Amino acid sequence: MEKSAEKIKNLVSAKELVESWKRKGLKVVFTNGCFDILHLGHVDYLEKARSLGDKLVLGLNSDESVSRFKGPNRPIQDENSRAHVLASLQFIDLVVFFNQDTPLKLISELLPNVLVKGSDYLAENIVGADVVKKNGGEVKTIEFVPGYSTSGIIEKIKKT
Repeated sequence: MEKSAEKIKNLVSAKELVESWKRKGLKVVFTNGCFDILHLGHVDYLEKARSLGDKLVLGLNSDESVSRFKGPNRPIQDENSRAHVLASLQFIDLVVFFNQDTPLKLISELLPNVLVKGSDYLAENIVGADVVKKNGGEVKTIEFVPGYSTSGIIEKIKKT
């Protein structure tokens, strides 16, 4: 069994791995996010994303990009902690960081067969959708488990 740390790769290594999977005929699914405090909603979403293919690649926002996106008090957990926790999940095959505001560069380099985001996005508005479709791939959305969000959990903790 692969150790979780071995699933965390830089872009160059990730691209080589994804290309090797594709050569073997495996369907590669890509999703991305901050995943600051892992909760049931995340696990459900990621497990459903993995069911859409043979391998799941997770683009993980770096600490710097999380702060730009979520504010100066985020992330709660540093990027290495988040990456290791996510890589320990059996249905995640690869974790790769991105420091940009969007994962467009990552998606353009990896060219997954399936691009997935939550149903709060319209498929046509998902960053990288055009790149994936142009390359013959598909774009899917997944319903969230109601009542679970990192921001909601943080607010609940603040009230206690």
